[in-house]
Amino acid sequence: MTTTTDLAVHHAFLPHDDAEAALAFYRDTLGFELRNDVGYGGMRWLTVGPAGGSGTSIVLHPPAADPGVTDDERRVIAEMMAKGTYASVVLSTPDLDGTFERLQAGDAEVVQEPTEQPYGVRDCAFRDPAGNMVRIQEAP
Repeated sequence: MTTTTDLAVHHAFLPHDDAEAALAFYRDTLGFELRNDVGYGGMRWLTVGPAGGSGTSIVLHPPAADPGVTDDERRVIAEMMAKGTYASVVLSTPDLDGTFERLQAGDAEVVQEPTEQPYGVRDCAFRDPAGNMVRIQEAP
């Protein structure tokens, strides 16, 4: 029996309510590359990720795309997205201060400036155009 795993995170999913605004934030502000842009049934999925290499991607999806979601659930999802409490992602960078300054200059909505957290990381936080929390930790 092996004690290691060959599993890796391939995709994470975040909702968007405006594909063009999401693309502008993740590609133009964060600097991610657009890996896939798929439309279907009047909806649009965008796959983005770090430029030049990482196999990990974020799929920005329309929250109403799941046919199992009821109208009441869509309403709750929309309310939670508007408050910024529905979804989040944590990124890392070796230059937290430089990244923060670049994102702040790009008009990203600042939630928290770079801060030493009591749980041992230094991070900052922004909201993307859909209200998703984007936390960025300083990589060791």
